[in-house]
Formats: sequence, structure tokens, C-alpha cells
Amino acid sequence: MLEHRVADWDDAYANGANIAGSERWPAAWDGPAKAFRDKRATAGKAQLDLSYGTGPRNRFDLYLPDSEPKGLVVYIHGGYWKAFDKSTWSHLAAGCIANGYAVAMPSYSLCPDVRIADIGREVGAAIEAAAGLVDGPLMLTGHSAGGHLASRMICSGTPLSPAIQSRIRNVVSISGLHDLRPLMMTQMNEILRIDEAEAIAESPALLRPMPNARLTCWVGGSERQEFVRQSVLLANIWVGLGATTNLVIEPDRHHFNIVDGLADSGHGLTRTLLG
Repeated sequence: MLEHRVADWDDAYANGANIAGSERWPAAWDGPAKAFRDKRATAGKAQLDLSYGTGPRNRFDLYLPDSEPKGLVVYIHGGYWKAFDKSTWSHLAAGCIANGYAVAMPSYSLCPDVRIADIGREVGAAIEAAAGLVDGPLMLTGHSAGGHLASRMICSGTPLSPAIQSRIRNVVSISGLHDLRPLMMTQMNEILRIDEAEAIAESPALLRPMPNARLTCWVGGSERQEFVRQSVLLANIWVGLGATTNLVIEPDRHHFNIVDGLADSGHGLTRTLLG
């Protein structure tokens, strides 16, 4: 018999403390992000700080390929719903841009100023605004908390309009958090303020996927076991609810470098997202 019990929920979801050399981040993202952003802006292929709402963080950046876009990718940043903004991740648009797709990257309000449910509504508004600027199929992706938000867009109670839902071709949740209930047992919940009702209402693993949903859960083989479990969980549950799901555990990737594949036009993560 194999028994498993989590004794320390804070450690279970602590990434930096369990990644060797973690002090490199976020600086390891910031430099490449700024260089990419500046290069695309100089080329006239970046529209920065576009508004999708009235809040100070209701802004998104839109990166355009060199030719007419084949469609739109929306990347939703992570940070446990309480940190970061769009500027840290700009370089991750490179892989999709090279394949001919536009990429939108929104910021959103953070906890504790808002609740996770409020963030979901903001992300929905950002997707609606960006999709109004680019025709064609729509692909959604996000990392960690952003993986939660991306998958939340394609299940019951989505803030997206039927017209936008119909354009969604694929969703990739990268190291996503799909069941919020364990986070209620961490110290960070003093900031997140998740209660049982919100956990049930906002956890994709506890909701039904929209019809014809296609979802890939992509996670690193060197991540905390909870992130692997959360990815396995959603892929497993949703396939039983009629969705098309896929699970990829990428070897030798941890929670911080798992997103790097998006900067590479030929990487499996980029190909899966655009497929």
C-alpha cells in the first residue's frame, strides 16, 4: 500500500525555496522581455499598454508578426494572483510570432485588492478586447496562476461571450493550479482570501469544460509534486467530461524554466499551443 499525505502545504507550493539557483529569477526573464519588447516596438510590431478596462492594471500588450496574423494567442502571467505583470514575459511571444500568430499579454489587478473571481472577469475582458483586434482562431495559455485563468476561460461560468468561445481552438495550462482548495491551507491565503465557496466556483477541476474544449496540461518533471498532481488532475477529470485533453510532463524542467519553450518557434510547447 502506498500512502501519501501533505504535511506542509506552504512547502508544497513553494517554488523558489526548492529550485537551485532560484535567485536568478525574475531577472532572468526581465532582460530578455525588455529586449524583445523594444525590438518589436522599433519594428512597429508592438502595441503597448492598450486598455481593456478602467483599472490601472487593465492593460495589455499586443505583439504582431511580420505578416498578416494567422490568429491570436493570449498569454496570461502567473505569480499566485498576487505578483508580476505583463512586462516580465514579453519574450515568450517570440515562438508564436515566428509562426505567424499575434500574441496578447494582459496585466490584471492583484490580490488582496481583488478576489480571484474578479481577476477571472478581468482576464475575460482582456481576451475580448484583444480578440477584437485580431481575426482568426484563438489560443489561450498561461503559467501557474495564469494556467488556472486560461483553463477557467473554457469551463462553466466563463466570462467570455459565445462569439469568442467559438473561436477558441486550443488551451495550454502550463504548471496550472486547477483546484484552489489546497491553497486555502497555505499562509499566502491571508492575501488570496480564498474561501470554500470561491474555491468551488473558480476551480476548473470542479467545473465542466465547455463543449469541444481542447486542453493540454504541460508541467515540468522537476516541479513540486503538487503542480504535477494538479496537471494530472485536470487532464484526467476533463477527459471524463467530454473534453479532448493531453498531459505532457517535460523532463528536467522546473517551475521557472518550464515557460522557456514558448520563446522557441519549434519547441513542443509552442507547437502544441498552435496545433
